[in-house]
Amino acid sequence: MIVYAAIVAVQVALIIDVIRNGANRVWIMALMFLPMASTIAYLIVEVLPRMKHNRHVRQAHAQIVDKLDPERELRAAREALDIAQTAANRIRYADALVAHGRCREAIPLYRDAIGSSQADFRTGEKLARCQYLSDRNEEALATLDAMSQPSASSDKDRISLLRARILDDLGRDKEAEGLYAELVNRYPGDEVRCRYAGLLLKQGRKTEARRLLDEVEHRLKRMERHQRAADGPMYDWAMTKLAELRA
Repeated sequence: MIVYAAIVAVQVALIIDVIRNGANRVWIMALMFLPMASTIAYLIVEVLPRMKHNRHVRQAHAQIVDKLDPERELRAAREALDIAQTAANRIRYADALVAHGRCREAIPLYRDAIGSSQADFRTGEKLARCQYLSDRNEEALATLDAMSQPSASSDKDRISLLRARILDDLGRDKEAEGLYAELVNRYPGDEVRCRYAGLLLKQGRKTEARRLLDEVEHRLKRMERHQRAADGPMYDWAMTKLAELRA
């Protein structure tokens, strides 16, 4: 009985799909009188080709491919660069290297791409980020100073946060603090609050740091689990430091 009900439900769903998508009405007769064979045929002929154009299906397919063959894009980008030494191909290969944590190898590729008509401020930002992650802070700061500036406020804020992180690492606390203070109430997420709190703790300003971490905790309680998981290590650090300050 359950199996029969399931078959009927599938028939009805596919018949509705035929009507909604304007498929050949012959499918309706086939689905009614040849349910098993016509269901398989309809899915192959009508549904699967349509799903290829669905953004969510494409994203899911790309994620599956990446898990099965994580170096697929890296190989493809390397092959494209071997064929044509263009700025776009250099940037693509550098992006693929960064995705695999190979920032040092990406630096010369981004540097070569800068200055071409295909490279914009984002390439400079990527180069500076790679230099920062490779402990080349002075170079990263010089790159940010030399690059063209974006017009969108979100891009400006993202680059300002990178600059603040570099200055923080260089021990230029006052400059870093000024940028953190400017960004803390408008930058999305809690990264600025946590980094700002870390700088204040380094200076021994526990009361101010605790105020920021209290805000992080308040926001954290209202987040969905998947939102917290995305920045798990950062929130673990914040809650550990907050517990220490409260002890």
